[in-house]
Amino acid sequence: MTWDYQGGTVFYTDEGSGARTVVLLHGWGCDHSIFDSFTGALASGCRVIAIDFPGFGQSPEPPAVWGVEEYTAMLEEMMRSLGVEKPCFVAHSFGGRVALLYASRRLVDRMMLVDAAGVKPHRSLRYYIKVYSYKLAKWFWLRLLRRPSLPGRFAGLGSADYKSASPRMKAVLSKVVNQDLRSVMPSISAPVLLFWGDADTATPIRDAHVMERLIPDTGLVVVPGGTHYSFLEAPALFASVLDNFFKTA
Repeated sequence: MTWDYQGGTVFYTDEGSGARTVVLLHGWGCDHSIFDSFTGALASGCRVIAIDFPGFGQSPEPPAVWGVEEYTAMLEEMMRSLGVEKPCFVAHSFGGRVALLYASRRLVDRMMLVDAAGVKPHRSLRYYIKVYSYKLAKWFWLRLLRRPSLPGRFAGLGSADYKSASPRMKAVLSKVVNQDLRSVMPSISAPVLLFWGDADTATPIRDAHVMERLIPDTGLVVVPGGTHYSFLEAPALFASVLDNFFKTA
């Protein structure tokens, strides 16, 4: 299915029925299908809506360089349009940013944050040297020398997500990755369950502990050895937690 927004479309699936509506929010570089192995079981007792954020999957890129605010405004309007007054969320990685901001200012039943982003990363000096070396090389090569692309020796300076993105989505990534949502976390009144891999290097376990401290009603499930995709690495545990969290009162 598609939903029209600001001259573009947002692709989504809508299945199942029940007292709760669970909205699945994927991470950067993914789409709704990353949850496919769990959607069917969840839809046996809940309405389940899985979306492709603009710029991912079957949804075209946003009409401008969006940040977390614009993605959240889109989700707010989409929920109103679909008649969802008090959604639940399962949000992975980048999707966690949108869920956090939404829940800080709108009614949410409950939400599960999975290896979620939202805490500004703690970066080493080495990281900043790498980033600014890339930016300097890009400016020198493309602007000053007016070459069409960077030479191969600079290929390792940008992140994999950044290098694989289109020009507009590169700008979106740069905008969202530095947005720190710790200030809105105390405003979240809904029950929140954190599901995290303790070997996650993209959104490390210390981010989960920050959220656990700042969000009033929070629990934490840790996957030993789990990475940024802990829910795919421990599917039986994730399915059990999902079922218990969303199919109970």
